[in-house]
Amino acid sequence: MRKRARGLRTWAVGLRTRAETRVPMITHLMEHLISVNVLDSATRLAAQTFLTAVPLLFVLSSIAPEGLREEYASSLQHLFGLSGSAQAELDKVLKQTGAPSDELQQTIGTVGVLMVLISATACSRAMQRLCERAWSLPKSGARVAAWRWIAWIGAWLVMIGLQGSLLTAFGHSEWLGVLLLFLAEVAMWWWTQHLLLTARVPWLPLLPGAVMTGTALSVLSTTAPLYLPRVLNRSLNTYGTLGAVFTLLSWLITLCAVVALCVTAGAVVAREPWAARRLGTPAPSGPAPSRTGAGQRRPP
Repeated sequence: MRKRARGLRTWAVGLRTRAETRVPMITHLMEHLISVNVLDSATRLAAQTFLTAVPLLFVLSSIAPEGLREEYASSLQHLFGLSGSAQAELDKVLKQTGAPSDELQQTIGTVGVLMVLISATACSRAMQRLCERAWSLPKSGARVAAWRWIAWIGAWLVMIGLQGSLLTAFGHSEWLGVLLLFLAEVAMWWWTQHLLLTARVPWLPLLPGAVMTGTALSVLSTTAPLYLPRVLNRSLNTYGTLGAVFTLLSWLITLCAVVALCVTAGAVVAREPWAARRLGTPAPSGPAPSRTGAGQRRPP
């Protein structure tokens, strides 16, 4: 048994060594995922997204016209496949008949809108840190990135509002809608990386990460209505609002983990020699090596 165990261990080590030699990208990806700390980044991003999305819904219900509120309600319904209790709760917030009341507008107020925008930039900053870690770039200054945080939130609000129409191809075909959603997701994540990285990485090297992220999110968006409504309604009926909050936060963590994984994997793929030659990926910038003696450098 000991001989068999030692033989099995030797075979496993040899298999790993051969895999690392033949497919070095796997080793690079695992090392980079550990350095980026994907799960921690995804959890923080999900928390910031949730803390941004909930106040934005209340602001939207208080200041947006009825047509825009109905469009957002339709998009969220198509995106998550909401029905039953969950759909009724969303309708209470967004599908109010007529214009928002003066009392509700006064409750939200200008100060509330400003506080929501400040909170929303925290989500943008979390996404920016994720992109910078994936590309091993230093943190950019607030003067350069501040307007980009607001622009990113605004673009995503437009994207969420259009997702219902994209999924149905503006009422033409569901299959065409899946294709339109995929193209929109790829374009959005391509632009997101370029924007939040403050144009420090050229467009082409960002394409692998955008394609991976767009593909993964499109699959999750089209399959979410198959199981998410049942889980959400069960949690809402059994545990009330807290159950729905837990379910939505778990779903957000899943989405953010997929985003973190795909963006990081895209950076690794773009820096592989065979891809870097075709995409023009710049060499990673690292700290200058320290001197250990006269005319000698410490090996990296």
